[in-house]
Amino acid sequence: MLEVKGTGGQIQFDGEYVTILRKGFLARATVGKGEKRLHISQISAVQWKPAGPLVNGFIQFSVPGGNERRSAFGSQSKSAANDENSVVFTRQQQPPFEELRAALDKAIAQQHTAPAAVAAAAPASMADELTKLAGLRDAGVITPDDFEAGKRKLLGL
Repeated sequence: MLEVKGTGGQIQFDGEYVTILRKGFLARATVGKGEKRLHISQISAVQWKPAGPLVNGFIQFSVPGGNERRSAFGSQSKSAANDENSVVFTRQQQPPFEELRAALDKAIAQQHTAPAAVAAAAPASMADELTKLAGLRDAGVITPDDFEAGKRKLLGL
């Protein structure tokens, strides 16, 4: 489990869920105390702003149906501090956040490739196979007799 602490919040990531925790006065004064859990499949994007010498950085999670606004120039970190899907961090706190970001990127990529791999490995239905055979017959690639033989084989006759 990865756990990183920022300014006004912390994030835990167990490989499946991202949990944003808020405790203390700063949390109460900005977003509010509490906990928010997001399954990795709910996260559509991760916005990242590295911390600089004079400004804090942040990590922000986008979710479908979320109410996102573009921050005014120079106030991104301030806007992120008031966003329930963001955690702000200082330059000293940034290295563990970079590790978290890499782990999240990897987990999100796996979420998007897993369904495609399962679909590719799934056997085609009988109707799909018959449609393919008919297409080959209609294109003149196989003869009508070959089509009938293939159909009988698929139907187990």
